[in-house]
Amino acid sequence: MYVPQLRADWLTQTSVHWAYSPDQVQRLLPDGLAVDTFDGSAWVSLTPFVMAGVRPPGFRTALRPFAETNLRTYVRGPDGRDGLWFLSLEVATPVMLAARAVGMPYHLGRLRLHRHAGGLEYTGARRGGRPRYRLAVRPGEPIRPSRRDVWLTSRWRAYTRRCGVLWETPVEHAPWPLREAHVDVVEESLVRAAGLPAPTDAPLAHFSDGVREVRLGDSHPIRSARAHPAGPRAPVAHRTAGGKRP
Repeated sequence: MYVPQLRADWLTQTSVHWAYSPDQVQRLLPDGLAVDTFDGSAWVSLTPFVMAGVRPPGFRTALRPFAETNLRTYVRGPDGRDGLWFLSLEVATPVMLAARAVGMPYHLGRLRLHRHAGGLEYTGARRGGRPRYRLAVRPGEPIRPSRRDVWLTSRWRAYTRRCGVLWETPVEHAPWPLREAHVDVVEESLVRAAGLPAPTDAPLAHFSDGVREVRLGDSHPIRSARAHPAGPRAPVAHRTAGGKRP
């Protein structure tokens, strides 16, 4: 068990997911990472949420809640374990920019979450005006996760790259409690800014009220960056609350 370097609550999260061809996503990945697929497709997800109770090392009290949005895809590392690769990270507070030290692609911007009767609207614009997004959703009833839902949401490490070296950051939290999400509006230019064609199909969507007591471990370099061939991979099982390090 590692000593957490950062604790937080990840709340009010919506994820919209689009399928892409593996080749389109693989060309955006660094050496040592292979695109992960489900039923032959790679997936890219736009995920806005609220960071609350953030307690970085050296801080005696938690930061005020702030908005964050990530654009991510799903990968396998040099040892074949699955994880996340962030195409971009939008954040409303400059404190998180410190994570650029291990290659986290954070961008400072104006991010907002507006609540209205029966729905939520997330908006964001990177400093300088572009790219930007607007996502309006109506959360629905709890769902029993399918195999694909589990594959998209049960990831326990993030990979980054800095100075030609791959880094890994482990994470632990309870399984995401998933609900239906009815998408009314999705407008975004983050996907094209990341180097992919703009989505043309309606996305798969999830909403979650969130998970608490998220624990992020110390980021560490991966000494061997030998890539594994891309290909389908079976979905991993949900971890138990406060679960095991993979």
